[in-house]
Amino acid sequence: MAKPIEINEANFEQTVLNSDKPVLVDFWAAWCGPCRAIAPVIEELAGEYDGKAVIGKVDVDANRDLSIKYGITGIPALLVFNNGKKVDELVGAAPKSTIASKLEGQLV
Repeated sequence: MAKPIEINEANFEQTVLNSDKPVLVDFWAAWCGPCRAIAPVIEELAGEYDGKAVIGKVDVDANRDLSIKYGITGIPALLVFNNGKKVDELVGAAPKSTIASKLEGQLV
């Protein structure tokens, strides 16, 4: 089963902005309880959307510049990108159906 991709400052442009598929980026931290709570959901979505969308995670502590660039002030923050642009976002823990609907809206 596919796993979420570890996204960082070095591979963000290639993995997210240059992707030919919609991308869901989970901005998270190991110390964040709600982040840990939705981690299994992000794992499930990575498997379910394998080949249709890219699912990745950004550790905010290790990638502060990305967090600043995208205005991350609360985590978990789920950003959806399509064609190199941020098209949607969701802050806080959310049900799987809510997260999936954000992705579904970007699939062609």
